[in-house]
Amino acid sequence: MTDIKVAWSALGGDPALLARVSTVVREDALPARLPVRDLARACVGACALAGAELAARRASHGRTPAVRVDDDAVATAFVSERRLLIDGRAPVLFAPLSRFWRTADGWVRTHANYPHHRERLLHALGLPADAGPAAVDRTLAERAALDVEDTVYAAGGLAVALRTPGEWAAHAQAAAIAARPLVERGRLDAAHTRTFTPLDGTPLLPAAGLRVLDLTRVLAGPVATRTLALLGADVLRVDAPGLPELVDQHADTGFGKRSTLLDLTADRRAFEELLGSADVVVTGYRPGALDRFGLSPEALAERRPGLVVAQVSAWGAYGPWSARRGFDSLVQVATGIAATEGSAERPGALPAQALDHGTGYLLAAAVLRALTEQSHEGGSRFVRLALARTAAWLTEGARMGEDEGKGTPKEETAAEGARGRGAESGEGHGEQGGADRAGPESRLGEAEGPIGRLRYALPPVSFDGGPHDWARPPGPWGADPARWL
Repeated sequence: MTDIKVAWSALGGDPALLARVSTVVREDALPARLPVRDLARACVGACALAGAELAARRASHGRTPAVRVDDDAVATAFVSERRLLIDGRAPVLFAPLSRFWRTADGWVRTHANYPHHRERLLHALGLPADAGPAAVDRTLAERAALDVEDTVYAAGGLAVALRTPGEWAAHAQAAAIAARPLVERGRLDAAHTRTFTPLDGTPLLPAAGLRVLDLTRVLAGPVATRTLALLGADVLRVDAPGLPELVDQHADTGFGKRSTLLDLTADRRAFEELLGSADVVVTGYRPGALDRFGLSPEALAERRPGLVVAQVSAWGAYGPWSARRGFDSLVQVATGIAATEGSAERPGALPAQALDHGTGYLLAAAVLRALTEQSHEGGSRFVRLALARTAAWLTEGARMGEDEGKGTPKEETAAEGARGRGAESGEGHGEQGGADRAGPESRLGEAEGPIGRLRYALPPVSFDGGPHDWARPPGPWGADPARWL
């Protein structure tokens, strides 16, 4: 099942706290053949509950605030990159060479949003650096899909052959993923119990006073750290100067954060100074890619006992594809999701980059739960998630044919959710004043910031007394000093 009970159990949460969660159901949110809406709701709900739990741990009264999950807020947040406007301009989401292509025996999907990935794709196909879609189309039409996949990956590019669910189930990577939990969690040492300063004031910010080193890119990791920033953490994103980021993508996921540039070799002392007072490190690179810089969970915890290390990757840190690069769109293609959502004529896609967004909220939830566990039991902690494992959860939920209208936590229709909330009315991201639906537009905010006038999706993570919006808009990529606030 793709419901919050599964997510909360994977996070090690107390099942009794699920009674604090209620849901406003919107039947038309994130329509798909697979249970995308249920997965999205579960990931956001688990994240909100983890935040509420930590807030209760730090507050004097100790009672976990009530959590409400509204499908409209969730659906809007899951397409945040599409709802963003910068000075009225819509963002550029996919480059011309990032798409599906027909091959001699099927379909392949490529990802070439970054210049270096585009260059590697064209080089692997034997095409000139200025080749456009027409040339790629002609070339791929003469090649077998699996051959293209292997050739492009060998060149450091990104291409994945379309597989049916059955074909993916027979793959060695699928077997490796199936053997792992949805959320991998563990202790790294016996560091002392974490002591929090009590929360005071409003809103309730469970991550207030915590410092998060954000070593993530595209898209799940930045969603997670954006959520931790919402909940009060000082989040500093660190990127290599020679690895540029897409401006619009950084704007969408940069709310509440600061951004700096460091060369982990030349600027090692500056990084170690940041690490010396960090509470959380979040990484989003291929498994093992940062180990040569001494950034494995074990090495980090040795230098900074009491740390929480959170890792996210496309394919997981195991199996034959563990070293491969990947993105949400490619994971959908490999795991049979694109075949399920498509037709006999053409592959399809989920209504959102739900693997990225869902995994991001689960990653933030895992960090919050690790912090709560540290306050009881101590120990440096690691948490690890993978888009492909989230994809397996989504497809498993479809096979189980779960009944959406049953179970805990309580679910409400939109009309029921608009009635009788008493003191809760007005919490969250703008509740309706009556039975009429406010609609997705009510889930958008506006702000003036260093990069312009922004329209953006408001955060879907909501609990009584918690924040409604980020404390700061995004700034330019790499423009902040390498220091904590």
